[in-house]
Amino acid sequence: MISQQQRFGLDDTHLIDVSSEHRLLAEVADKFTQMQIAASRDGHDLQICSSFRSFERQLSIWNRKWHGELPLNTLDGKQLDATQLTDDEKIHAIMLWSALPGASRHHWGTDFDVYDKTCVQNYKVKLNKSFNLVPEEYEANGPCAPLSSWLEVNAKTFGFYFPYAKYTGGVAREPWHLSYLSISQDIISTLSLDALAETLQNSSLQGKSSVLSTLPELFERYTLNNGCPPNA
Repeated sequence: MISQQQRFGLDDTHLIDVSSEHRLLAEVADKFTQMQIAASRDGHDLQICSSFRSFERQLSIWNRKWHGELPLNTLDGKQLDATQLTDDEKIHAIMLWSALPGASRHHWGTDFDVYDKTCVQNYKVKLNKSFNLVPEEYEANGPCAPLSSWLEVNAKTFGFYFPYAKYTGGVAREPWHLSYLSISQDIISTLSLDALAETLQNSSLQGKSSVLSTLPELFERYTLNNGCPPNA
């Protein structure tokens, strides 16, 4: 089991390099490599586009979204004006797509985001479109649709599942987000709300007082919600 500091993204000594850009727990990295090889055999270029994020990196994302320096989007992709939102509205707008620092599954080394690198590169060249990591890119004629279909069938064989397979009132649906079931469920079951509150209190989190005043609700709605796969 990883330490409390590691659960909150404050220590990354539990991780190994998967590539020059990505790090995971050793067991998770091994299972990912096995899955990547199997996907390649079936014609899919399975790659990680985001893995471990430190507390400080997640804090930077949060604070930039708070100030409107990064976009705030609704569930259907419409962009919001951060200056027109109350603190509570802003908190929920951020947490729809981005976790609180200290409460992100990307701190653990069990979770990562994937895409089909070759298909995305072809998509960019042929259609002159950017890749934005949105659900539509994993559906129908999206560049990652074939990979997504493959993962829906095969990810569980390697111990992975989709914690945000559907929207249930917390985090938006993320068909790119995979989690290593056995370890991530042990971690989420031992997360301490009091320790998270203390960590946030000692940080430079924007909107801190509003976050802390509703932290139990936020923790339940966004951190714990969708944490268990069906029939787990």
